[in-house]
Amino acid sequence: MTDLLGKTALVTGGSRGIGAAIVRRLARDGADVAFTYVSAAGKAKAEEVVADVEAQGRRAVAIQSDAEDPDAVRDAVDRAARELGRLDILVNNAGVWASGPFEEVTRAELDRVLAIHTRAAFVGSQAASAHLPEGGRIVSIGSNLALQAPFPGIVLYSMSKSALSGFTKALARELGPRGITVNAVHPGSTDTDMNPADGESADLQRGLSALGRYAHADDMAAMVAHLVGPGGRSITGAEFTVDGGTNA
Repeated sequence: MTDLLGKTALVTGGSRGIGAAIVRRLARDGADVAFTYVSAAGKAKAEEVVADVEAQGRRAVAIQSDAEDPDAVRDAVDRAARELGRLDILVNNAGVWASGPFEEVTRAELDRVLAIHTRAAFVGSQAASAHLPEGGRIVSIGSNLALQAPFPGIVLYSMSKSALSGFTKALARELGPRGITVNAVHPGSTDTDMNPADGESADLQRGLSALGRYAHADDMAAMVAHLVGPGGRSITGAEFTVDGGTNA
């Protein structure tokens, strides 16, 4: 496909899981793609993603950047725009899993999760807005657990992801006059190394789904590709839950 030919994108947290699937899909659709990874330990996976993108004839830029650091987030956006020559698409995907009893959440955990899920999306989008042209796209990856809480122990995670709902709607109003769309995708249980389909709680999660199975990371990438492609030009301020009917 060539829907994104001539476009460039930055995907945060793009070396593995849903992020890597998004990077590969955007490249397959014709985009040159930069992506971030958090630490030197993830460099090997980042190099694999770069090789996959380049094998499709597209340019790839891997940027080591910690989403918990707002200065690093801004620098990653500016570097992506500089090295790719422009920036048309931002996907706020970097994330961490957080669970446990509400009473036991520490201030350090609270600050870290909010920084990665909420502040990084704000700061990254703010930095990207200086680069995005008319027709630019911002997509934030949330969670179906931001919309419903089917079991205890997810207060911090759900709170941090639910902030993206208000952020998406308000930013869509803010950037709409410039022709920039802003949307959110809320994955459900997706087979990744963070939440494997053979994990300890996998049977419980499958039981909550109307389809009775985990999603594939490519399912999330397909939704993102639609929103940032020609078919998404009139979609903004919207949220799309891709969870096999768990929240139905």
